[in-house]
Amino acid sequence: MSLSPVADPGRLGLCPVRLSRIAAWADRLVAEGRLAGLVTMVARRGEVAHLHATGLADLERGKPMAADTIFRIYSMTKPITSLAILMLYEEGRFQLDDPITRFLPCFRNMRVAVGGGRGKIDTVPAERDITFRDLLTHTSGLTYGFMHATLVDALYREHGIDFQTAETSLADVVERAAGLPLIAQPGREWNYSIATDVLGHLVAVISGQSFDSFLRDRILGPLGLHETGFSLPEAHHPRFAANYVRGPDGRLELIDDPAMSPFLRPPPVCSGGGGLVSTVADYWRFCRLMLNRGELDGVRLLGRKTVALMTANHLRGDMAAMGQPRWSETTAEGIGFGLGFSVTLDPARAQIVGSPGEYAWGGAASTAFWIDPAEEMAVILMTQLVPSSTYPLRRELRALSYAALVD
Repeated sequence: MSLSPVADPGRLGLCPVRLSRIAAWADRLVAEGRLAGLVTMVARRGEVAHLHATGLADLERGKPMAADTIFRIYSMTKPITSLAILMLYEEGRFQLDDPITRFLPCFRNMRVAVGGGRGKIDTVPAERDITFRDLLTHTSGLTYGFMHATLVDALYREHGIDFQTAETSLADVVERAAGLPLIAQPGREWNYSIATDVLGHLVAVISGQSFDSFLRDRILGPLGLHETGFSLPEAHHPRFAANYVRGPDGRLELIDDPAMSPFLRPPPVCSGGGGLVSTVADYWRFCRLMLNRGELDGVRLLGRKTVALMTANHLRGDMAAMGQPRWSETTAEGIGFGLGFSVTLDPARAQIVGSPGEYAWGGAASTAFWIDPAEEMAVILMTQLVPSSTYPLRRELRALSYAALVD
């Protein structure tokens, strides 16, 4: 899918000169060797005001970056999975405060790690079951193995709790995760985790469809997101970007060759937490759905009140008050969390320009998006550099984008 022609920025209340700084910034990142290439998009009032592709999608083959390049969006999968489970919520299948044990009995009688050492973990019983809201807000007590922060993280690595690389099934990985301790009491702390992968499994259990077929039939197909999926059809292979990491000498090192990537074939486990590939055009359609409060081009996936609930803060205060003082490249003060998105509560406390009520998320390979309902604005950044905290790309793009607003 291609993006519609770029509109006159002035007509949309954006200064063309200030908006052009984004292209100069992107070009500089490439010229300095920090990124192989990137695509940036700024839209307002339903129209694209800025679209810029620069650098290379594949350094090794000299393939130019383009507006239709396909990217690993990793955790930008999470808002789409959250949309899927909330579509089932709207059908009356469950309530947000329902325990997930209603559908996944493997999570009964969970235990919570409280300390330990020398390979032994001390645990206590969970005070209550994990709820749907706990999963949607990352307050379930689950974790990620790649965090390398707790003894439980190490157990995740030891037991292969990795939805990106598992060779079994979605149900199997979820059940194995349920056999390990939590790192916090449910509802007590904010901890980034496999929670959204568990939600993907719940979508399958509740709907009676496989998770990938539910996304295809109920979201991707109806919205026209034909270049978004858990793998690429052969015709799309030439447009797939390479993925990089910054090496010890600062130079980019290839970590996933697009010609041999696992994403070229359907995975055994479809990760609701990080398994999708997509394009700027497709993700813009998802952003438009959210800006339009659940409807796009005559297709309604959520009611407007559910979108309002989804994008409200569900934490007791901000993420910092819930035990997470920093997140990725920025402070977590002034940032709350909704049902699948971070939510800006106070830009001054967060030390970033923006609006209260803006919601966002990003991916491990430095992709990002945010949606600002107050300004009728959406911004998308697509590139491929792991980890996302390598450079403050999102903060820099945020300053550049908001600086262009003039009405």
